[in-house]
Amino acid sequence: MTEPPELLVVHLGVVEYRAALELQEAVRARRQADELPDVLLLVEHPPVYTQGRRSRPEDLPFRPEWYAEQGIDVVPVRRGGQLTYHGPGQLVGYPIMRVEDVIAYLRTMEEALIDALGDEGIAARNRPEDGIEYTGVWIDERKIASIGVHVSHGVTTHGFAVNVDNDMRPFEWAVACGLHGVRMTSLADERGITAQTRPAASAPLALQREPSPALAAFSDRVVGRFAEAFERTPVEVPAAALGIGAAVS
Repeated sequence: MTEPPELLVVHLGVVEYRAALELQEAVRARRQADELPDVLLLVEHPPVYTQGRRSRPEDLPFRPEWYAEQGIDVVPVRRGGQLTYHGPGQLVGYPIMRVEDVIAYLRTMEEALIDALGDEGIAARNRPEDGIEYTGVWIDERKIASIGVHVSHGVTTHGFAVNVDNDMRPFEWAVACGLHGVRMTSLADERGITAQTRPAASAPLALQREPSPALAAFSDRVVGRFAEAFERTPVEVPAAALGIGAAVS
């Protein structure tokens, strides 16, 4: 019986967003040249809004200086989708994979995240019938995971972000995913863990924090379900195994 193809899994910890973009591009070039198998990079980011190709100026309603004062970077990117937020306590995954059908790829990624949340006792769903704006993973009408990808010469970059136990206030300071009035949620919120510990509205945003045990545990679930959904054998490796260690230094 033939073994499924390998999926190299790299846990990078906290990586500044622009450095992660550089790393993705370097890994993508090696994947396009078939110097690497498919790769899944897992990271956390310091606070940053990323603006996809369909983002609008009104998605950030306050002055740019105000966001800078909160310690939140703003970065335009080439992925599909609109504006989203990344910050400490959120699991971000960047699959660098060779794909043929982008829509099937998105749906499979959604199903993998739904299954990982199911392993945590959280019933989630996707919403393909509601249109492209609703790409991602939802719990009832609350959105817990965002997805946006870019494909170049058959190889993907960008990917998914799942709210685990991050500070959710920055979602209230923007129009996330272009959807007015949509409530963003997290694994911690769904379990009621943050109900008594949510930061006050005036509290400073944490730019860094200690590693999250909840995020580490959920990351393991995502790796297993992602590899299963895409019929890959996950192989955890250090960043040096990608042959481009300078990109994350």
